[in-house]
Amino acid sequence: MTRTSLLECFTCGTDNRCDAMSLTKPNQELRRNLKNAAALLEDAAQALFAKAKKLPDAEFLSEMERIGKLNECIDTLEAYAKEVKAGRINRDVEQRK
Repeated sequence: MTRTSLLECFTCGTDNRCDAMSLTKPNQELRRNLKNAAALLEDAAQALFAKAKKLPDAEFLSEMERIGKLNECIDTLEAYAKEVKAGRINRDVEQRK
């Protein structure tokens, strides 16, 4: 039987040695928002693909281009979230107001 740490990171679910725990609250919020936006875009891309599969070839290819652009945005948001975690992108408390 494994024991779960009482101090789990709310950002990633790991124990309290997570790098995200060392982030300021504004940076934790920024990282979480970036990851949530990427997840929403991923859901939208999957829903679009499910609908696109039923279209004729020409329309399918057009929708696949749109899905490709969504995936590029997802990759960008995920990269920004990693940069926040690494400390290369910071949000000051004053910037939130």
